[in-house]
Amino acid sequence: MSRLRISAISYLNTAPLMWDFEHGEAGRHFDISYTIPSACARSLQAGTADIGIIPAAAYAQIPNLLVLPEIAIASRQPVRSILLVSRVPLEEIRDVALDTSSMTSVALTKVLFAKWLGGGREFKSMAPNLDRMLETCDAGLLIGDPALQVDRSRYFALDLAEEWIRHTGKPFVFAFWAVRAVALGERGSHYEDAAPLNLACIFQRSRDHGLEPENLDHIAREWAPRVGISQQDVRSYLTENIYYHLDDRCLEGLELFYHYAAEIGALPPAAPLRFLKAKVPHLRAVTVS
Repeated sequence: MSRLRISAISYLNTAPLMWDFEHGEAGRHFDISYTIPSACARSLQAGTADIGIIPAAAYAQIPNLLVLPEIAIASRQPVRSILLVSRVPLEEIRDVALDTSSMTSVALTKVLFAKWLGGGREFKSMAPNLDRMLETCDAGLLIGDPALQVDRSRYFALDLAEEWIRHTGKPFVFAFWAVRAVALGERGSHYEDAAPLNLACIFQRSRDHGLEPENLDHIAREWAPRVGISQQDVRSYLTENIYYHLDDRCLEGLELFYHYAAEIGALPPAAPLRFLKAKVPHLRAVTVS
């Protein structure tokens, strides 16, 4: 039987999560590919990947997913990499170009406008090219590494995590690891001759190793030239702006986001979160309501 297939996101903020898969032994258990968040979700939906760092919005759209516990890409303060960028003040924005790389931030943009920033804006999906976005629309949503590269002194820029936290008092969860439940059953026999894989432990340990100071230094040296920011900025982004734990406060923020997104029609109602709790192939899930 084939190995479980991981679809990971090719952004800086996932680098600590992937540490053991790229620098340790974890990678030998999986086939790994890299893509953008929206494509990662499509891979799980199509069954071409078994595990993915899915946008939080994807959980409301893809059935029969199990969440790997305690791991997230979240923020408890400004996130820096999810920006609404405009050449005009917020109140003058009439239309917004939405980054096609994104699912969650697109829904978050619509929630923020509908609930707090004033409705009536028009939204258009576009590739993440800021110049072209602003040629077509008054504002553009950028996510990930392209957002980190924006010279914010040239524009009006709204950090969407900061705006969410200001209005709700809760963290915002952008993504988390999820696995297709059926994939575990399909590949159970692959692991019969070895100790079952404790997926939750493998992925939690990789995050913990990636956040160790010496490994963060390695990531900063590797990624600074890729993204075009300083090593210090890489390190501060990963340690101050991104929060990697799916704790109770983050779950509260996630549930509120699902509620608001469904309320305004940005997403379908999300199923209760189901978490993977046992080793493969003996699977048990619990529901968190």
